[in-house]
Amino acid sequence: MEVPMYKLYAQPGWGSTLVEAQAAWYGLALTIEDVGNLFKSAEARTHLAKVNPLAQVPTLVLPDGRILTESVAITLHFADTAPADRSLVPMAPGAERDTVLRWLVFLVANIYPTFTIGDDTSRWLSDKGAQKELADAMNAYRQRLWTQVESAAGDGPWFLGARFSALDVFVTIMTRWTPRRAWFAASTPKLSAIAQRGDAVPELAAVWRRNFPG
Repeated sequence: MEVPMYKLYAQPGWGSTLVEAQAAWYGLALTIEDVGNLFKSAEARTHLAKVNPLAQVPTLVLPDGRILTESVAITLHFADTAPADRSLVPMAPGAERDTVLRWLVFLVANIYPTFTIGDDTSRWLSDKGAQKELADAMNAYRQRLWTQVESAAGDGPWFLGARFSALDVFVTIMTRWTPRRAWFAASTPKLSAIAQRGDAVPELAAVWRRNFPG
């Protein structure tokens, strides 16, 4: 029987890592095409725009050729077909599923845009002083948002408690980004502990090596 093959347009360490890690957890057959720095390379943006007009990662080509974007949509797509004991999203209605859905959407709807806006403020503003002011504001706002996530995390070992979920994958990856791990260790100890445990999940070791070498 032919194994269904997914294709992921990616860039190491970027948001595509959220999808790459989940595909590894589920043992999915995945080919990866790294597209390059989409902020700096017009060629990379033009190439990816042929598949995803927004020229953003993650962009996933499903085995039947359809295109799926948006990390939460892909997370739910994977979970829908996963065995119940491996699913990173609780499928039964209830508190655990509600928690995962709420905070996954919070991460991508509130925290993720602070990177879109703040990582390269020259895309939005020409004045150097205004660029720095916007970047600083986004960094401060991001930290306030993370403290809200910290307040919702359980007492461990994972966000939901005993159950490993997509939230733990997202936290492990996104704490690698600004304000980075030292800030999380000092300011959000629960999230820091989740991230350290996530680093040690055997099924994800190769993904971490590829995306966060060293």
